[in-house]
Amino acid sequence: MALRHIALFRWREGTTAEQISRVGEALGALPEAIPELIDYSFGPDEGLSEGNFDFAVVADVADAAGYAAYRDHPDHQAALAVVRPLLAERAALQLEIPGIDRG
Repeated sequence: MALRHIALFRWREGTTAEQISRVGEALGALPEAIPELIDYSFGPDEGLSEGNFDFAVVADVADAAGYAAYRDHPDHQAALAVVRPLLAERAALQLEIPGIDRG
């Protein structure tokens, strides 16, 4: 089975649309830079329910080694350097998922 990493962000009060756009630019470069990523998506909450986080990142990798390669990749670390100063709160988990081609 493959692994899915899900990270949820709640932005600090006062975070601007321009700052969130920079987050998107940094994250958008990762699929090309990190070959371990099987699938990768991110974006803002659609606002359909109260209390949701503001933004999510979903990364699918083949296994724990692929997750570690993604987590520790220098380009991912650079993207985190853009994200972290904007965070009021973060939640994350990794779960096994069936039916994903391991690439």
